[in-house]
Amino acid sequence: MEIILYRWLNQSHNACVNYANKNATKPTPVTKFFQGYLGSITSAVSIAVGLNLLIQKANKFSPATRVLIQRFVPFPAVASANICNVVLMRHNELTEGIDVLDSSGNVMGSSRVAAKHALMETALTRVVLPMPILVLPPIIMSFLEKLPLLQVRRRLVLPVHSLVCLAAFGLALPLSISLFPQMSEIEVSALEPEIAAVTNNKTVIYNKGL
Repeated sequence: MEIILYRWLNQSHNACVNYANKNATKPTPVTKFFQGYLGSITSAVSIAVGLNLLIQKANKFSPATRVLIQRFVPFPAVASANICNVVLMRHNELTEGIDVLDSSGNVMGSSRVAAKHALMETALTRVVLPMPILVLPPIIMSFLEKLPLLQVRRRLVLPVHSLVCLAAFGLALPLSISLFPQMSEIEVSALEPEIAAVTNNKTVIYNKGL
């Protein structure tokens, strides 16, 4: 039950972030928002519960191996749920397209191809974002917990773990955001013919969102 609650809270926050930072050149109906929200929450909870059940039933692993695997299970669960969240919360862009602009900021048309690129780039940032947070702390803590200081003073484990997570988050956020510029560039030849027909530019730009 705790897994479901935490995943619902986490992905509800992510859904709001993805919706607020989408490409807003096309309005999104309220019904589409709730469809995306329900889909993203359902997929996130299903992935988290499914992976945890899989680990619990893996009796062939030794207890130490199972504990180690359980430490790393959150990353694939969160990463895959984040991808689903981005796609479902912004799926309207795939059908409606997003505006593409020339170097002067003039709208050249609405492109579903550019929308696909925008969602792929955003989804990749959502995979990278939890990576340092969910992968580095287990590795670092498995080393730190063997130190004599933390072996003797077990009460220090929680604050040390919190500091390690804080440092990892400080690394993850700027790293993931810097992967792609918000205003990305794409070749006109890769877009729809009707857009290529109205511009002589070789490339156009689009707002991928954050």
